[in-house]
Amino acid sequence: MKYLYLGFLGGVFLFVAMQAGAQIRMVDSTLKMGKAGYHVICNNRNPEKNELRVKLIGFENTARDMDFYIKGKVTREEIDDLNNDGYPELLLYIYSGDSSVYGTVYVFVSVENKSCAPFSLPDVMLDGKLRDGYQGHDEFTLLEGTLVQKFPIYKPGDPKNKPTGGNRIVQYRMVNSEGGGYKFKVLHTYETK
Repeated sequence: MKYLYLGFLGGVFLFVAMQAGAQIRMVDSTLKMGKAGYHVICNNRNPEKNELRVKLIGFENTARDMDFYIKGKVTREEIDDLNNDGYPELLLYIYSGDSSVYGTVYVFVSVENKSCAPFSLPDVMLDGKLRDGYQGHDEFTLLEGTLVQKFPIYKPGDPKNKPTGGNRIVQYRMVNSEGGGYKFKVLHTYETK
């Protein structure tokens, strides 16, 4: 009976350890368009700080891989040609906060496969028109060369899990910035009930 009980406890511990491990999803993926692409590695162990490695595939020898820390966890990766120049952009969807509800997007732009120029989605909290009622829970999708962000609108007094203000949808297009890099420009903003 003693061995049966210890075996049962060992099985319970193994099940709990497997469940805990399942919640930590390490990212180690390769995304390519044609011969060029990106190899993304992120351990996603800490909700606030993780090392991100982006290795360039099919780029010229002068292009350098990137290795830096991000705030949050990578939850999804996509590749697309956002600026219609024939070269692939990498999009990483990153969530941070207590329950990983605050989303952002990091973009790595291929500059003719000679170099890579990273930039990120502007913070909603820095935009007076968009931040009203914002408490995270972002969803992102690509739509015909644009990035669409959707999030619930919280009215004063709404509990954290019950927003009553509908949704705000923001559509962005990637454009050149003044310093020679890239940025997202808001094209349209919609609110739904």
